[in-house]
Order: sequence, then C-alpha cells, then structure tokens
Amino acid sequence: MTASSTGPIPPGAIIGILGGGQLGRMTALAAARLGYPCHIYTDEPNSPASQVAAKTTVAGYTDETALAAFAKDVAVVTFEFENIPEITAETLARHVIVRPGPRCLAIAQDRLREKDFLNGIGATTAPYRRVTSVQDLTHALRDLGRPAVLKTARLGYDGKGQVMIDGSMKPAAAWKAMSGGASAAEGVLEGFVDFEREISVIVARAPDGTWAAYDPVENRHVHHVLDTTIAPAAIPQGLADKAIGTARHIAEQLDLVGLLAVEMFVTRAGGILINEIAPRPHNSGHWTMDACVTSQFEQFVRAVCGLPLGSPARHADAVMKNLLGDEVLRWREILAEPTAKLHLYGKSEPRPGRKMGHVNRLSPRKDQQS
Repeated sequence: MTASSTGPIPPGAIIGILGGGQLGRMTALAAARLGYPCHIYTDEPNSPASQVAAKTTVAGYTDETALAAFAKDVAVVTFEFENIPEITAETLARHVIVRPGPRCLAIAQDRLREKDFLNGIGATTAPYRRVTSVQDLTHALRDLGRPAVLKTARLGYDGKGQVMIDGSMKPAAAWKAMSGGASAAEGVLEGFVDFEREISVIVARAPDGTWAAYDPVENRHVHHVLDTTIAPAAIPQGLADKAIGTARHIAEQLDLVGLLAVEMFVTRAGGILINEIAPRPHNSGHWTMDACVTSQFEQFVRAVCGLPLGSPARHADAVMKNLLGDEVLRWREILAEPTAKLHLYGKSEPRPGRKMGHVNRLSPRKDQQS
C-alpha cells in the first residue's frame, strides 16, 4: 500500500496508530471489530493501546529506522494525540497514507497556528496575542485586559501550561508558571470569555468528502480537565445546527480525512466562539460508545480506511463522567448500576487528575418521550 493508493482499505490491512494512550486503545478495539489489526507506535512501554493491539513498536518519534519499519508494516497511519513532531508525520507520508494529513497535525498542535487558521476561514475565536517574553505579556494584557488566560503555544493539554491571570497576578509570575521557568518559550494570551456554557461537536469526514456529525454536547470542566459531558447539549436547535455547520466548515477547510472535535464557547448573547480543535477522537465523544448507532471510534476507523461512514444517530441521552485518579476505585459501585457502562483504560497507577477510565450513564431520549 503506497502513499498514492486510492479506494477503500480492506479489512485485514493493518492500521498504524501514532500514540499509545486510551484513545488509541479504544480505536484499536473498534478496528478489531471491523477486522483491522492495529500496530501501535509509541515511546512508552506497556501503554493502554498496546495492551489490546496486534503489534507495538516502542521507539522515539524521530527514530528514522523504526519509522521506516513501521511504515512498511501498515496500510494507513493515523494518530491519537497531537504532540507528535511534524517531521514524524511528514516522514511517514512519503511512504504510506497518513490520515489526517501532516498539515492538520501541524495546525492543531500549535495554538497560534490554530487560531490564525480559524480566524482566517471565518471561524471566530476569543481575541488573542502571541507572547514570547514577560514584556510581550505585559503589553498583551494592556490590550486584552484582565482576567485573561495564558497558554503555551505547544504541548499543553488538560490544563497543563495554562494560567488564569486575574487582577493581582504579576506578568512575570504568570510567565514563569506557564513556561516552567524556561528562559525561552512561546505562548498565547487569550481574552477571557464570559460564556454561557462550553459545547463541542465531533464531525467525521471521508476521503470522498462525505461527512457525518454527532449532536452537540455540553462539557463541564474541573481544574481545566474535562469532568462531565452531557449529551445532548441543552441549546436551541438553530444554535446546534450552527455549531455543526461550523465544525463541518473547519473540517472541509483543513481537507481533513478522519475525525475532528471542535470545542466552542456559547456566549451570553447566543453566539459561538471556537476554543480549540482536535483532529482525532476526543474525550467529549466517549458518550457515543454506548448512546449512538456508530461510536466515534468506529467512525474514525471508517473514515481513515475510506469506508462508508456510519450513522451518528443518538438512540439515548447520556452523561459521560471521567474517572480521574482514585475515582477509578469505585468500579464495583459503578458496575452495580443497571444503566451505567464502564470503560477502563488499563492504567495501573491512579495518580491525581489522571484519566483512568470513564462511565456512560444512559437514559431515554427526552425529545422522544410523550
């Protein structure tokens, strides 16, 4: 299978996944049901994905010898997180199909590129400024005011590398907190959004441009980490349609093949601002595993392999609760709930804030009750 191959990738072909986390794990499980073995490429031994995959390569993401061998073994390559060097995707794309492509990865892994791209296609974000020093940050705060949120341009997730700057915090202290004391770093200062709620939309796009979107959901965070997702979001249908249309527009402008999660703020005035995008399965889509005809993970496999997309229709309402740290120790209690669906990630050490699993609690669709 070469990088120029077209047409569906048949079951039995090997899917290569960059990254060994829980998203890769759940993708590999969905792929297996469709007849695809997965080869995980990760720099961490005994990763959650490797526990359920047919094969694993443990090597650095810039190890050219290991990457070459990996490319020869698989029919298509995808990724389950964005913190992969651009050169890795570019190197693999010379030898094998990579979906989504390297351009999607490059945009999504850098908050500044991402915001520039989004605003360039008419998908509005909160106001922002690029900052590379305490002096830059001081000037940016004068422009955007306080409170504001300072984030690393790269490698930040689940609240890491993020600092809320209130009225009393000094710019130097905020910069140190974001950069970890590094002398050189790049960040983005975002104007604070007084939002009514946070929502997200997950859209799939196939190689032929066909697409399918899941219902918008509401996301609630604790300490910058997603705690709960409520499906569907309690928003007017017109706003839901607008959110889905925006997600589709972004996917099309990226020329994305795969899955795209778009996190959004619903403003007090009823508008939408884009927060962040992720070209892969997303934590806020875990509810689809039990409440939809086709889960986000099966849909991801279908899109990446060029198969017809499945129905994203929701057959139940759902509340997804992340199990962080010691919350996973409640597994017996959760399993005793008749309508709860437990998903554990195979991680041995329940550190504070670490995503150990999630539980989906289902209920009948409110909009279909008489």
